[in-house]
Amino acid sequence: MPSTNTTVKDIYCPKCAARYDTDSILTLCDCGSPLLVDYDYDQASRIIDRHELKNRPFTMWRYREILPVKDEANIVTLGEGGTPLLPSAHIGNKIGMNNLYFKDEGNNPTGSFKARGLGMAVSRAKELGIKKLIIPTAGNAGSAVAAYAARAGLECCIIMPTDAPFPFKVDGEYLGARIELVDGTIKDCGIRAAEIAKDEGWFSFATLKEPYRIEGKKTMGYELAEQFDYDLPDVIIYPTGGGTGLIGMWKAFDEMEKMGWINGPKPKMVSVQADGCAPIPRAFEQGTDHAEEWKDPHTLAAGLRVPGAVGDFLMLQAIRESGGTALAVSDDEMIEQTIALGSKEGIFAAPEGGASMACLIRLLDSGFIKPTDRVVVFITGNGYKYLDTLQEHLPSNK
Repeated sequence: MPSTNTTVKDIYCPKCAARYDTDSILTLCDCGSPLLVDYDYDQASRIIDRHELKNRPFTMWRYREILPVKDEANIVTLGEGGTPLLPSAHIGNKIGMNNLYFKDEGNNPTGSFKARGLGMAVSRAKELGIKKLIIPTAGNAGSAVAAYAARAGLECCIIMPTDAPFPFKVDGEYLGARIELVDGTIKDCGIRAAEIAKDEGWFSFATLKEPYRIEGKKTMGYELAEQFDYDLPDVIIYPTGGGTGLIGMWKAFDEMEKMGWINGPKPKMVSVQADGCAPIPRAFEQGTDHAEEWKDPHTLAAGLRVPGAVGDFLMLQAIRESGGTALAVSDDEMIEQTIALGSKEGIFAAPEGGASMACLIRLLDSGFIKPTDRVVVFITGNGYKYLDTLQEHLPSNK
């Protein structure tokens, strides 16, 4: 691989089409929209042979020519990406599906898919000379940015809700971050993080408020395509809070189409949220382009307690363009399916993974998903980060 990436073109706004230079330190567009990275896809397709990727280390950096870090000396890595795609061992047969798969992101460093996005964002921060990083988080994103900031030698500050699962507070501190707890939701944490950033000169890594976390998350789409030999699945079920994973994968599929790597239909993208915090399913049902903020958000899945997302219109766009849907499930359904994933598949998932499974069962019952469909259920995080939450719902207590 070349040491310098020449395929990066610029940064663009998907809402107003404004363009920005890649050497600038960027947050949101002047119009308030999240920003995305654009590439020279013709050049990228000439440089990369998709069939030769298997000869590279199986991390997210194997797709380096279509990632935003320009000089590989600035890559900050703990081995993120390269997570397993597991065919169902038992649940698929039980529910009459022969093509059910689990993409287990809990195998990433710090235990979740957040390692991809924050590994990428910290790498670009290092490249741009940013020294102090702050993030409002429900948990997993804080763990990830703390780890990569430590690896890069940068300062890190984490703002999380007082009631966030305890393991996130422990690993963040051990990873060297300054931690501040705030009463309320991630929205309240975002307000506090913005105050500190302004007063003390920190750079905010809030979801989609810089252009690079999504570039790490999109590698999930590239990996899926490669693991399926570029014959994409019919349906992807993804638990969404801020939505960078879903938006990132949809961007990846668009990029692969431009490079001629994939043909035929792209997957139906399904967003699953919690009954107690479901702004995206509500907006989808109402046919709106933006999701109204959810009042009094509550769910045991901390990553799904996001009452409003700056990238809501991008999520809804991806869902609708793909022919997908958005669904909310209850906490009881999440726990039931989290137990099933563990006891039937050997996957100890965070409750968000249980939400994905509960969504699958609902959509299979409704006929939206057919028994013959090839479906990928995303397990976005490891259950060990939720031990204090999950111990209250042990199967032996039921």
